[in-house]
Amino acid sequence: MEIVKDCNNVNECVCPKINCSNHGKCCDCVVNHKNMDSLPFCLFLDNDGDKSLKNFYLKLKERFK
Repeated sequence: MEIVKDCNNVNECVCPKINCSNHGKCCDCVVNHKNMDSLPFCLFLDNDGDKSLKNFYLKLKERFK
């Protein structure tokens, strides 16, 4: 897993997982989720707890029917 060293672009992290080591570190968080084939909470707020890409596509399909 790649780690981004200089990622100072967070003003307020909306993720509820405050104990996560990537909380408030957007770059590292996005890389981590990319490696897990899922989306970070901040990019997919309406996820019903399922942050998988499959669920994301299903939600998009529902939204644009």
